[in-house]
Amino acid sequence: MTDTRDRRQPLSREEHDAVSPDSEDTLELRLPDELIALLEKESERTGDNPDRDHAAETAPPAGAPPAGDDLIDQVADWGPTATPAGVFHLVPVRIERDLSLVSRWMNAPAVAEFWELAGPQSVTEEHLLAQLAGDGRSVPCLGVLGDTPMSYWEIYRADLDPLARHYPARPHDTGIHLLMGGAADRGRGLGSTLLRAVADLVLDKRFSCTRVVAEPDLGNIASIAAFLSAGFGFAAEVDLPTKQAALMIRDRHLRHVL
Repeated sequence: MTDTRDRRQPLSREEHDAVSPDSEDTLELRLPDELIALLEKESERTGDNPDRDHAAETAPPAGAPPAGDDLIDQVADWGPTATPAGVFHLVPVRIERDLSLVSRWMNAPAVAEFWELAGPQSVTEEHLLAQLAGDGRSVPCLGVLGDTPMSYWEIYRADLDPLARHYPARPHDTGIHLLMGGAADRGRGLGSTLLRAVADLVLDKRFSCTRVVAEPDLGNIASIAAFLSAGFGFAAEVDLPTKQAALMIRDRHLRHVL
């Protein structure tokens, strides 16, 4: 399963302040038949949930400590988490250690189709450095299962990202991008397992965050299916400058329901 982020300039502080968290924008749906069938199947499995509309208003847990100065609350300190597939750990990327591996993954055809970062290592290096040299609103990580680096992740502040111009963002919405590195790890449900684990990590470690969001390409049916299986709900189609995306949301209020 692969995903891609929309690589545009981040929101300035002024732009972020101008994005109303209470916006009632209506997003037009133009979904492919295959995706419609997938969503209908998921709806039949989970049933309609009357709490879904209320969930967007849910406050952080009572007594939760305030968010720290770090924009993503120190991903490096989140530590390992147990999953049905084994112990999993998000490890922030280091260029000198990880560039070769991440670049090799980016050149796999199934990944390159959606991430669009195939080419020499300098292409991936530029993408990573743009995050590492920034203000901490996006943290690139290796996903380590047991002792094996096997996936690449980006944990980012969706409310500070250009994505916030295209949906009713709420303060501290946290986004996820994922690619599975090895072909043997794709198409067998492992992506869904890890997405659920990482979404839980975000909600456990970021007390100010009430929603985890993602925006896979509408054409990436496997990715959308993985997010649905991981407890995310399909919220809307969004037209981004480089793709049409499915806005997927996992809400703190529903994390133990879906």
